[in-house]
Amino acid sequence: MVDKRPLLLYIHGFNSSPLSTKAQVLGQYIKNQNIPCEYIVPQLPEWPGESARMLYEMASVALEEKPVYIIGSSLGGYFGTWLMERLLEEESHFPVKLVLINPAVRPYELFEEYLGPQKYYYSDDEYELTTEHIEQLRHLEVAKLHHPDNILLLAQTGDETLDYRLAVERYSDCPQRIDERGSHAYEDFAESIPMIFSFFSPMLAPTAA
Repeated sequence: MVDKRPLLLYIHGFNSSPLSTKAQVLGQYIKNQNIPCEYIVPQLPEWPGESARMLYEMASVALEEKPVYIIGSSLGGYFGTWLMERLLEEESHFPVKLVLINPAVRPYELFEEYLGPQKYYYSDDEYELTTEHIEQLRHLEVAKLHHPDNILLLAQTGDETLDYRLAVERYSDCPQRIDERGSHAYEDFAESIPMIFSFFSPMLAPTAA
């Protein structure tokens, strides 16, 4: 039997994993509130091109049967933007929406500073960040947002890692909520979850446990 619940795809950030705090908080909220969705947090491969292919394959199969909702955090927001635009090129009767949390804008420019050995935050796995990684990221750049109303930007001015103003400008035609201060981790994320589900669909409103 096909699972008709919407797919909620959480895309984590640079060197992160499904064990990230926001991903875990969101998963617990979905469980506690009986949110009717299929929640998936994939571990992104080392290479951006592989990550893009994996995300597209996962989401495009789901879109044949049901809505696809995407949350992208930091670098995951860059992937999410590419993925949403790519999915909406398909002929589908189902919606695709995206929520961005302190998203990276033009990360291929930032990564010049990080070339060399890298270690994942939630494991002992290591790898070498190279110029090929940067070029693969560059190929995922979306020149124009064709569906700005399908994107909600959540950003905090206290982001110590990324300049929030770049995201405000990049997504200027999209609905936005910009909080004063905060951090790159996005403080008080749990309080924003009901708004996120409201943006996606009234069908995902919390129900009694």
